[in-house]
Amino acid sequence: MIGYTTVGSNDLPRAAAFYDTLFESLGAKRLFDSDTFIAWGRDMRSPGFSVSKPFDGKPATVGNGVMIALAVGNPDEVAAVHALALELGGSDEGAPGDRGNNFYAAYFRDLDGNKLNAFCWLES
Repeated sequence: MIGYTTVGSNDLPRAAAFYDTLFESLGAKRLFDSDTFIAWGRDMRSPGFSVSKPFDGKPATVGNGVMIALAVGNPDEVAAVHALALELGGSDEGAPGDRGNNFYAAYFRDLDGNKLNAFCWLES
């Protein structure tokens, strides 16, 4: 159902370095690159993630209540993505852990303050 998501950045080269490393750890790569927009994914037919300078030329801001979730395979991968995001300069928004109902997740913000999580479903 989801084709791709986009978050804004006021420093596209800095955001690109953060996401190049983060998404490489998830088996994704850059699929599209321009002066104002970069997209990552596994291929052009799978859901993707992009970072863009706002089209209207105004500063990028973080949406209150907006979050993008990255699906991974198991709790170790959740912890690894969270740790890598922090190592790359992101900030912690919730350590890896079981959030109830077999939902295991960790939360972080990127360098522009956009909120993401890595999650998996635990076997019951």
